[in-house]
Amino acid sequence: MILPKKNSFSKDVLKLVSGTVFAQALSIIVSPLLTRFYSPENFGLSALFSSITTIVAVGSCLRYELSIMLPDNDEEAANLLGLSLGLVILTSTLSVPLIWFTKPLIVGWLSSEELGLYLGLVPLTVFFSGVFMALNYWNSRTKHFGRLSIARIVTSVTTVGTQLSGGYMGYRTGGVLIGAGVVGSALSSLVLGQQIWRDDGFKLRHSISMGGMISGLKRHYRFPLYDLSASLFNNISWQLPAFLLSAFFSMTTVGYYALGFRIISLPMNLIGQSISQVFFQRASVAQHDCTLARTVENTFNYLVKFSLFPILMLTLIGGNLFLVFFGNQWYEAGVYVQILGVWSFFWFISSPLSTVFTILEKQKKLFWIQLLIFTSRLLSLSLGGYMGDARVALSLFSISGIMVYGYLGILVFELSGISHKKFFTIIFKNLFLFVPSGIIMSILYIAKADDWLLLCFSFGLTFMYYCWLLWENKNYFISINQ
Repeated sequence: MILPKKNSFSKDVLKLVSGTVFAQALSIIVSPLLTRFYSPENFGLSALFSSITTIVAVGSCLRYELSIMLPDNDEEAANLLGLSLGLVILTSTLSVPLIWFTKPLIVGWLSSEELGLYLGLVPLTVFFSGVFMALNYWNSRTKHFGRLSIARIVTSVTTVGTQLSGGYMGYRTGGVLIGAGVVGSALSSLVLGQQIWRDDGFKLRHSISMGGMISGLKRHYRFPLYDLSASLFNNISWQLPAFLLSAFFSMTTVGYYALGFRIISLPMNLIGQSISQVFFQRASVAQHDCTLARTVENTFNYLVKFSLFPILMLTLIGGNLFLVFFGNQWYEAGVYVQILGVWSFFWFISSPLSTVFTILEKQKKLFWIQLLIFTSRLLSLSLGGYMGDARVALSLFSISGIMVYGYLGILVFELSGISHKKFFTIIFKNLFLFVPSGIIMSILYIAKADDWLLLCFSFGLTFMYYCWLLWENKNYFISINQ
């Protein structure tokens, strides 16, 4: 396996986070402008398009991209990369007739004639997304995490720049938001591909063969057999809120949810995905070294320490935050953030660790968990839809998600040889740290403090928490790789 000089877990995460921080910071900075250029309906249309492409794209490599991380030698991994890229070409081509024949059904079910104007861009988006996924896992295997930071920066600058330019020039439609996303996806794939070809092109050219790809196709058949179905269920369940909110309510409601979810998922986008990628690589090695339990527990501890305090704070001030920064018309999106807050925490601490199922080749267990997630979301959102209340629908969605993701985390602990009691011990230990700040914020609410004052206190308390966290746990961040 290609191994650059050894870096600590935290340094590898930092390489990924550096680009992600820039991308997310840029997104946050321009959001108040975008919410004044584009309406909730525009955001809703873009969210529906993204939901469709996400579902189709997850099967673009038939999940063989995950297998790139597993072989002991790079020649086998290179053939799995070649296999994944070949499958991307095949599946994105097949998506053309799929979208064409299902277009009337999609438009009718989602009650959006305008969406039909942009469905032709789905195959192109699927192609670039699939290429990026395959290259991403090769990049994680070789531990060149800095490349991904560059790709993410390019994506963010391109997407945001296009959206702002369109809004400034008066082209304030959902189509501009969709087109900006497609252009950003294309450029990120090209940038990452160029860097990999420059550094690893010789090895790839001399390693990839038809026989090697066929051998990989047979050796890792469990991925399309089990993991593909699990991933499809997972991605469909993730897109269910957008689909069902559109079917039961309106495009405006979808827009509220889209912006709210963008903010509530910041911790995952900021650091959770980066930790997940580094954890996958480290846990794969730890499994061979019989140190998987320690790697899982340390990573989980890191996730809880990072996320619990800010997510609880966001749950308290969501409505006030959106009212001040995004405008009066987006207050409902802030309420959605408050409803989904605790759920997002359990998602954040459990989801990055789910690669343990892949490492231990327990894809069948993961499939049943994803089926459970899908079923619980479908039932909760549909029940809320029939009741005619979007807040009730999202509340039921949140409660079911807390239960299922909590179970997922406990199961990961058990598979790794860790007592499930440790799972709750770590959470409650960190929950206690929020209590003083929670009391302060509650007093301010009771006193009916001004929105700006509430935000200033919440930001200040969160900043103080992270300063304390870095000081108190300076040795911890070093030890997570030991």
